Amino acid sequence: MVIRRTQSRPLKDIIEEVLKSSGINQKLQEREMVRQWDDLVGITIARSTETIYIKDRKLHVTIRSSVIRNELMMIRDGLKIELNRRSGHDLIDEIVIR
Repeated sequence: MVIRRTQSRPLKDIIEEVLKSSGINQKLQEREMVRQWDDLVGITIARSTETIYIKDRKLHVTIRSSVIRNELMMIRDGLKIELNRRSGHDLIDEIVIR
């Protein structure tokens, strides 16, 4: 049996299509956004960060220091905009700081 291919597609395009259809692509983008947190906020705030994750388009961040937590509360809209800009996608709608 001979199989003829009428259309050739680059493997990269096929992989991207599979990642998008399975939802893995968004999870990878969210994971990359979480990794960028340290670069965005700096070493002092990164050291004070206990947990950070994305759920339902909300970035959840737990901070040990109440002073740092209050500072982040005041600039969280700017942080959201910058994280979305760095990722190149509109992944988060809100930042929840605890």
